[in-house]
Amino acid sequence: MNKTKCKRLAQKGWRIGDASEFLQLTPEEAAIVEIRLALSQRLKQRRESQMTQSELAAKIGSSQPRVAMAENGSRSVSIDLLLRALLATGATPKDIGTMIAKV
Repeated sequence: MNKTKCKRLAQKGWRIGDASEFLQLTPEEAAIVEIRLALSQRLKQRRESQMTQSELAAKIGSSQPRVAMAENGSRSVSIDLLLRALLATGATPKDIGTMIAKV
């Protein structure tokens, strides 16, 4: 939301916040959400340029729907699965560190 709109809403009594404030997330919980989203977005980008979801699923011993859930940032997918999938696309631990560092 642009600053002018935020200022106008605040003047009318509206309180402006973000999703983590609304959900009452601790700083640690918010960081985990951001890390998970960054990893899932990069997974999708890397996977799309190399293979299908089914092919990636076969590589990591999972299912295509699970890969789709990983790419969409589902909370039900473990960070471990995200990391295994990224590694299967050729990402290095250094690449993954860079993905996380950009959060």
